Amino acid sequence: MKLSDFDFDLPEDRIATRPASPRSSARLLVADDQQITDDRVSDLVHWLRPGDRLVLNDTKVIPARLSGERHRTSAQGRTSARIEVTLLEPRADGTWAALMKPLKKVREGETIRFSADLSASLEAIADGQGHLRFNLGGDDFDAALAEAGAMPLPPYIAAKRPADEQDKQDYQTIWARHSGAVAAPTASLHFDAPLLEKLSELGVGFTHVTLHVGAGTFLPVKVDDVTTHKMHAEWGRVSPEAAAEIAATKAAGGRVIPVGTTALRLIESAARAGAIEPWEGETDIFIYPGFTFHVTDALMTNFHLPRSTLLMLVSALMGQERIHDIYAHALQHKYRFFSYGDASLLVPGKAERS
Repeated sequence: MKLSDFDFDLPEDRIATRPASPRSSARLLVADDQQITDDRVSDLVHWLRPGDRLVLNDTKVIPARLSGERHRTSAQGRTSARIEVTLLEPRADGTWAALMKPLKKVREGETIRFSADLSASLEAIADGQGHLRFNLGGDDFDAALAEAGAMPLPPYIAAKRPADEQDKQDYQTIWARHSGAVAAPTASLHFDAPLLEKLSELGVGFTHVTLHVGAGTFLPVKVDDVTTHKMHAEWGRVSPEAAAEIAATKAAGGRVIPVGTTALRLIESAARAGAIEPWEGETDIFIYPGFTFHVTDALMTNFHLPRSTLLMLVSALMGQERIHDIYAHALQHKYRFFSYGDASLLVPGKAERS
């Protein structure tokens, strides 16, 4: 299985830099084994049915991009340097792993000031990352970070425009609860309160799980034989209540439909023994063609990068040839791609519209 098997040409103008407004007005490509239908996210009420269960990732994206200054006094006098920081993940010792540019401008023990309230000292450097200890913790840290930080937009958006205040709303799901992600579960960005209400009235259930999406989600696959690729690890939790809800849906004949690849990876991590169980820890599950799905019956997801692990995941669910046809249709019909783009509902077997 070669990396080139998961490649396609994507015109630059198909990369969305702003989301649809309202959220649920985004386009929705619905595909099963035989048909492709062009619809809207708001029309999910016609594709889901009573007894189905959507699995939603309730991670909360932190404004992880920070810009600060390092000051230093030397024989030449007082000097300063502008330092750009992207927080990656909290570490067990209380520091944060972070990308720092330019890293060579900061020495261990020096302090970077981001605002009047927020600063951090560089405690160590390892694997090209800095380990930062902030001057604040808990709610005080959250408040200061919200004030000083910017949303960590994906590289393909950040290359086109800087993050702004609107992104603090746009790049966050409406059910975000547990802080810790540095990338959004983007399929979930299509949901708004009116759509959730309509789905609930239809008899669709909702289960919340937590997977803190890391910057590793954007890492390219560098090996030609994709089966040798090493996935990054991300922390997640499937509570006993969530596992029980999913198991009950399966037992009753309903469909379990994760919203986004993060929710799918998490519930399949919790079901490696064959059935869903409560689970907590770091998962580096890598899903590519040949994978056996134990819980997932369908998937709602955005359109993914060429040569990416996420494209391999949807190919595992639908088959490589079918995904090739689905993406060719999306390109031909001018769907918007990636984090702020349009969505797809992928249904192995047959999908029926009511």
